[in-house]
Amino acid sequence: MTFHKQGYPTLLLTLIFSAIVLAVSNMFLPVWAFYILAALCVFLLIVVLQFFRSPNREIPTPSDNIVYTPADGKVVVIEKTFEPEFLKTECWQVSVFMSPLNVHINRNPVSGQVAYLKYHPGKYLVAWHPKSSTENERFTTAYQSPKGQVLIRQIAGALARRIVNNLKVNQEVKQSEEMGFIKFGSRVDIFLPLSAKIKVEMDQVVRSPKDIIAELV
Repeated sequence: MTFHKQGYPTLLLTLIFSAIVLAVSNMFLPVWAFYILAALCVFLLIVVLQFFRSPNREIPTPSDNIVYTPADGKVVVIEKTFEPEFLKTECWQVSVFMSPLNVHINRNPVSGQVAYLKYHPGKYLVAWHPKSSTENERFTTAYQSPKGQVLIRQIAGALARRIVNNLKVNQEVKQSEEMGFIKFGSRVDIFLPLSAKIKVEMDQVVRSPKDIIAELV
């Protein structure tokens, strides 16, 4: 288990905040109040450490036919929809909700070339809200894979206020390698061709990069 680099600024702020709180409370508050605040500071530190954890996971063998989940979480949407931003066609949408307890590293669901990247500022509706996919702050990434185009959308939630995307347009990427990070609860939408065979069910818990979202045919 390692600590993700995106967490270093938050960890530093947490340590500084905790040090100030404990120093002030030690001078002005009774001992029992100091111990309560110390326990709360330790709890806050544990929350930050677990949120930004980067567990060592086995990378599955790359496959042009497989779409692996780009995120840990629970499947909250499986439906046919129209994707208007880049694909501009009817497709399957599978959405994975990431709670604050999940690992928040995002990975490439397929190998191929990055065909499109677009950041959209927006609202911070709760990530399971139906309009969060089109109204929240979000980052869209489209891949040109050997079996067709796959699009994912990183969506900020009520707590998630920073989306990190490490990719560049025309970049060649490998399946299951890290592509980004979303802080503090969020959602990832995956858009797939209608010919894809969906391999997950509603409310299923998935882990990246081991669990399969769909097969491309």
